[in-house]
Amino acid sequence: MGNRALLEVIALDALDAVAAEAAGADRIELVADMAADGITPSRGTFASVRAAVDIPVRVMLRLSGLLTAGDAQDVEALVRAARGLRTAGADEFVLGFLDTRGNPDLVTIERLVAEIEGCRWTFHRAIDGAVDRDASRKHLAELPGLDTFLTAGSPAGVDEGLPVLLAEAARQGRPGYQARIMVGGGLRLEHLPALRTGGLDAFHIGSAARPGGWAAPVDRSAVQAWREALDG
Repeated sequence: MGNRALLEVIALDALDAVAAEAAGADRIELVADMAADGITPSRGTFASVRAAVDIPVRVMLRLSGLLTAGDAQDVEALVRAARGLRTAGADEFVLGFLDTRGNPDLVTIERLVAEIEGCRWTFHRAIDGAVDRDASRKHLAELPGLDTFLTAGSPAGVDEGLPVLLAEAARQGRPGYQARIMVGGGLRLEHLPALRTGGLDAFHIGSAARPGGWAAPVDRSAVQAWREALDG
């Protein structure tokens, strides 16, 4: 794809994924139940999406929209879900948990990474809730398969996080900053010029792909507008 920026679109089902791919998305983030901020989808949903599109599909691993993984029973449920999705053919994932002090929950993360051995994965916006972003990145950097941080630069979204995103982009390649930065969370088209000028080349949209709200399907024209803006 040369210098083409990566555009990832949240999908809830195969219809969403097909619309996103047709409009120029490069990757799907597959979740269920956006009322819970996006949780692990069923194996059946994954199988239908995987059969419907040719672009990569990254599958969410979490049981709630909370930054913590939950109790031991919840962690076991996550491990079982990861195992089942791997059996169904999933080979890319999205995950990320903090402990009660705001540091990466390495015990849970390492268990899941062991379960999805050999797969690439994104550490999602839990990084925006970390008490120390820099230290968190460095703790996570050596985990196998981690190739992306999904971040808005701030828990409040890109409006507030833009300076952080640009500062982290300037550190790309340094220890803790080898993974790609993918911008998402309150991202709007008007943010793109500054982000692209700052060297950022991966973008994630959810509600921006659905002008009609989460009850409506992915809108091809909305995704196409992002594709055209990025290809500008």
